[in-house]
Amino acid sequence: MELRARDHVLGLTAVLSVVSLAAVFAAVGGVVPASLLPVVPDAVVEAIPHVNAVLSTTALVTIVLGVRFIRRDDVRRHRAMMLATLALFVAFLVLYLYRISLEGATEFLGPEAVYQFVYLPTLAVHVALAIACIPLLYYVLLLALSRPVAELYETPHRRVGRVAAALWFVSFALGDVVYVLLYVVY
Repeated sequence: MELRARDHVLGLTAVLSVVSLAAVFAAVGGVVPASLLPVVPDAVVEAIPHVNAVLSTTALVTIVLGVRFIRRDDVRRHRAMMLATLALFVAFLVLYLYRISLEGATEFLGPEAVYQFVYLPTLAVHVALAIACIPLLYYVLLLALSRPVAELYETPHRRVGRVAAALWFVSFALGDVVYVLLYVVY
């Protein structure tokens, strides 16, 4: 019996999503011992939030360009921008999880009212959207990688991709707001 990814996109999406989210929650929850992580200079760890802000902002641009290209039926450039966004997201996540595994969450130093009514809601929506994006991204990616372009038009790739891109964009934008609140304003 031949197993083909194109015939099991939903199942693969579920498995990859569960594994990915388990890894994220393990890192955030402190399950990953810092002793297992590579050692880098403190300056590198301190630079991670700033590098991630650049990655997030760049991802906003690549998402917009990817949407623009597909609206112009430029599939090649659309694919390049969406894969670039995925690479930016993976780099962001690896750096974020590395830093949080070493140092834990960054403390918010601003006023309590801003913390409760601006920072926490922004952070919560950012995280919720990032989590919601994982299965959507795997789904559209697996559809795109397992089919020729002509067949994609017969799948939910376009419809799910629109939702994924919109949620991804908002998540990245809110991540930038969180960065500004933590590292620029306060």
